[in-house]
Amino acid sequence: MASTRVRFTLSYVGVSMAAVVAFAVVLYFSRISLAEAQLYDQAILFADDIIRDVQLSRERGYPLMVADPAEPGSLNVSPQIRAFLDLRPGYFILVDSLGNNLYISPQVRALPPTDGDSLLQYTKRLVTPRTLARVSLVADTLNVHSLWLLARRGGAGLEPLISRVIVGIPDQFTELSGELLLGTMFVLLPFILIGASAAAWFMADRAFEPMHALTDQLEAITDGRSLHRRLPPDLDNDEVGRLTTTLNAMLARLELSFAALRRFTADASHELKTPLAVLRADVERAMHPRTTKDDRMVALEEALQEVTRMSDLVDSLLTLARADEGRFELAEETIHVEPLLQDVYETATILGETAGLSISMPSVADAVILGERTRLRQLLLNLVTNAIKYTPRGGKVEIASVLKSPAEIAITVRDTGIGISATDLPHIFDRFWRADRARSRAAERSGFGLGLAISQYIAQAHGGELVAQSRLGRGTLFTLLLPVAGTPPSASNSDFTDS
Repeated sequence: MASTRVRFTLSYVGVSMAAVVAFAVVLYFSRISLAEAQLYDQAILFADDIIRDVQLSRERGYPLMVADPAEPGSLNVSPQIRAFLDLRPGYFILVDSLGNNLYISPQVRALPPTDGDSLLQYTKRLVTPRTLARVSLVADTLNVHSLWLLARRGGAGLEPLISRVIVGIPDQFTELSGELLLGTMFVLLPFILIGASAAAWFMADRAFEPMHALTDQLEAITDGRSLHRRLPPDLDNDEVGRLTTTLNAMLARLELSFAALRRFTADASHELKTPLAVLRADVERAMHPRTTKDDRMVALEEALQEVTRMSDLVDSLLTLARADEGRFELAEETIHVEPLLQDVYETATILGETAGLSISMPSVADAVILGERTRLRQLLLNLVTNAIKYTPRGGKVEIASVLKSPAEIAITVRDTGIGISATDLPHIFDRFWRADRARSRAAERSGFGLGLAISQYIAQAHGGELVAQSRLGRGTLFTLLLPVAGTPPSASNSDFTDS
């Protein structure tokens, strides 16, 4: 397949040649039309000169017409005027009102019989004055290829005896101009072709030079470790500059994706490393011959807990992977918010009693939403579990819902826990993100850092949004915004504030 430069060159040459040919055709016919107009004017002047000669001869006293001795009763041009007209070169004929030829110029009489008869027969059809017509002749001895004929009225004092003056103008000038033009074009055509090809190749080379430089720079970015590099912007070229900006934006997104992938792989490996080490130690202890039956059961129980922990981690990773691929499918149904919150509240009350916390649900606004009940319950339990995990004994956790508008309902989970610092708050929905060590120690046990990421995906899959507000030492407020059934999904920011 030809390169873009070759295709551009061929296209440019083709368009140039088509333009040249079109110009030549237009110029050729324009030149022929101009030549015909010039012939027309020349024929009129020639006919007017003959008419003036006849009028001048008559004014000098010469008779205009005399009886023709060869044909009794017919008239012919007088010998004096005939002798005067014989001195004028050119092709012309004087015709009376009946179409009879009164006078034929010597050059017409000198034509070969075939051409002369053809010309005389053609003149009988030129009855309309100021008519220009072409008759083809062959008379190499006189260098006449064809004549342009024009019929002119006889003029004042000559009619009706001399009704028309028919003149003929050779067309060598028009034929020569057309042939000369075509010959010139054929001679110049190869040079035009070569010049257009060279110009097109040079222009294509100059036009694609920035693209070649851009390609070389992109080829230097061969792997994920080079994604930090950026292409220099070309401010002098709008198209290439726009492409460079787009590629730089794509490289930035790829860099973030690769960084997230590396961080995700490292975090997943780290999360699996500890339970695998514990599981191996428990299995080795259970298999040791000196281990008692009770110790063996304890080791197997710990191993089972680690297996469960790893199973939960794998399930969470699988959920996120499906969400990334757009396969986070929901079994939608109509759900009433109040029964759903009541179910979550009952579970939260049991968890809160164990943690020594006060769980309350002071107000509940009911609404009908579309979604999957199991996923929404998972989301709310994640929020409640986090609230209980990071709230010291004696604290409070509050669950509530309120209609922000006829089209949107807000479900809130508020706690009086240790809160989240301002530097950590923007990252709480990132995968494997856990807050600072003080917050982790306060929880006594840390999770995988995937719960809030999964919760955000669930919210977005339902056409909603999960937002968080927190102040260190004053607690945290999570707000789940969901569209009410029958309204388009909206993602408005929460306007709740911490008290």
